[in-house]
Amino acid sequence: MKDLVIIGLLALIICFKLFDITSDIQLGIPQWHIAQEAMLLVLTVIGAMYLSYDLIRRSREVKALAKRLEHADKKIDNMSTQMRSARQEYSQAVSQQLETWGFTKSEQQVAFLLLKGLSFKEIAEVRQTKEKTVRQQASTIYGKAAVDGRHTFCAWFMEDFIQEHNQDIAANEAASSHKAA
Repeated sequence: MKDLVIIGLLALIICFKLFDITSDIQLGIPQWHIAQEAMLLVLTVIGAMYLSYDLIRRSREVKALAKRLEHADKKIDNMSTQMRSARQEYSQAVSQQLETWGFTKSEQQVAFLLLKGLSFKEIAEVRQTKEKTVRQQASTIYGKAAVDGRHTFCAWFMEDFIQEHNQDIAANEAASSHKAA
């Protein structure tokens, strides 16, 4: 907006300068004065043209940036949708496994909170129970899952993801060494 005001003022100055030069010529003002004013007029026209060009260029850049930003926002929205969907599928897979192990509803709640990384004290506060009760439930959970503790329990649910990633790494390394040979 500021640029448009400046360009408008320069256009107004150009008009006044043209009027002034025309008047000076009619009044018989010395040639050096008319030449000086004509030079100022030319410089003003060049400045106005440069500002106009720059304004148009920046306007196009802003529009292009706005389009890229809109495209990025759509990607983020799609990714967020994918993440929500993946989280929901993962939660369902965890729930199914907990049911397969025969967890009670209460044990399932504690198991999810363990997987989220809450301490026994925090789980007790969330569930409005005693920490000792949570410890006993966690012990039962570990026994039903046939694991020796919280870390192994959490790792059990991540193992397939990590194993798949490790297989991808191994496959890439094998392909790289095959190309080198």
